[in-house]
Amino acid sequence: MKTQFKFLLLLLAMPLVFLACSKDDDPADNDLFVGTYNGSISYNNGNSSISTETGKVTVIKTGNNYNFKFSDGIPDLDGVEFERKENEVISIGSTESKYIRITEDNLTIGFLKDGATWTANCSR
Repeated sequence: MKTQFKFLLLLLAMPLVFLACSKDDDPADNDLFVGTYNGSISYNNGNSSISTETGKVTVIKTGNNYNFKFSDGIPDLDGVEFERKENEVISIGSTESKYIRITEDNLTIGFLKDGATWTANCSR
């Protein structure tokens, strides 16, 4: 009787194992985009210009916003709001003067703010 009860309990528990694991996990719901991207980056504010093909951009998530820490003396972009799309995030208010797109493997930035321009074409 005890053996049958254990077997019945095991059969009832099996569906819970399969229901608890989700394969439909959207990368945009995770911190998948956080990390360091390498590639070409540039900055121009009218007075100075910085450009390199071997730069780095570190992406840091704070709440629903992202911060972008640039290498090579380029000023950081902080507090950029994003909208989640399928398998990517795109900055809110994306226009020709403000565009940031992050996927699992790529980071693209074309950002104009207060007369300064940031660009990045990076991957990891």
